[in-house]
Amino acid sequence: MAKTLQAHRPSVLNWYDFRISSGPLEGINNKIGALQRMAYGYRDQVYFKLKLKLYALHLAKFALIG
Repeated sequence: MAKTLQAHRPSVLNWYDFRISSGPLEGINNKIGALQRMAYGYRDQVYFKLKLKLYALHLAKFALIG
């Protein structure tokens, strides 16, 4: 465990300086994956609606603030 912490030390210490999290980005990726799973096996018209939902998802504004 000590070797792992030593290898990732700069990244861990940077979090205390900047407090930026990738959590909102991971949430968006999770939503996209869920929408893709829901659209699996449907025809093109429904898939087009999925694309519209994905575009609407990116209209939401997120702040990368800890």
